[in-house]
Amino acid sequence: MDQGKQYGEINMDLPHDVVRLPSQGIFYTSKKKSLKVGYLTAQDENILLSTGNPNLVMTLLKNKIYEPDFNINELIDGDAEAILIFLRNTAFGSDYIFKLKDPKTGSDFETTIQLDELNILQPKIKPNEQGLFEMNLPRTGVSVVCKLLNVGDTNELTRLHESYPEGVTVPVITKRLEKHVVSIDGDTNRETISTFINTLPIMDSKFIRNTMSDCEPKLDLNRTVSAPSGEKVNVRITFGAEFFRPFF
Repeated sequence: MDQGKQYGEINMDLPHDVVRLPSQGIFYTSKKKSLKVGYLTAQDENILLSTGNPNLVMTLLKNKIYEPDFNINELIDGDAEAILIFLRNTAFGSDYIFKLKDPKTGSDFETTIQLDELNILQPKIKPNEQGLFEMNLPRTGVSVVCKLLNVGDTNELTRLHESYPEGVTVPVITKRLEKHVVSIDGDTNRETISTFINTLPIMDSKFIRNTMSDCEPKLDLNRTVSAPSGEKVNVRITFGAEFFRPFF
């Protein structure tokens, strides 16, 4: 039993709420459309203040999702982001202050975004009954079946740089594709898939990555704001230590 499940079972009676998932649960075996999520507590402040925890987001997800039969690592990124938004909103309020630079004058300014007003972007491309996406590649014509990346996949890709010596090219693109691709012309052998991806034309590589990005139900994290000079500035909400720590 993993740490997340143990914590969830012990703390099922703690104050919590139900968070609706942007994915509506269609990518999970349980098909849960929402998850029970606990509120941040004084104990969690210790985690938020710790500078020695590089996995702050995963720690919060494991500690605050109160679903003993749900594997935290299987959360797709869009659903994880919705949970992080909930945790921040209920602990600190929905105001998110950006410190930006006016592109016309070079002067610093602040703008505030309301996190509780973020819209859910539902993709037009729908998965099959298994929650997978089927596509034909434009250059090779090969039929591939792909899955969305989950937070477990994302963490593995993030740690990839640590496993390669300095000066060695880290195969981030090919490893990401290997996480996406489930089968090639019906073949699910991982060695076959890896070999195929290493010789994949760039057109097909970009097609898979762009298509999968468009397939994921997620929050609209992009905003365009006006600087004091009237110039437009594009900003994007990101998640990590800085998402919570400004309050400390």
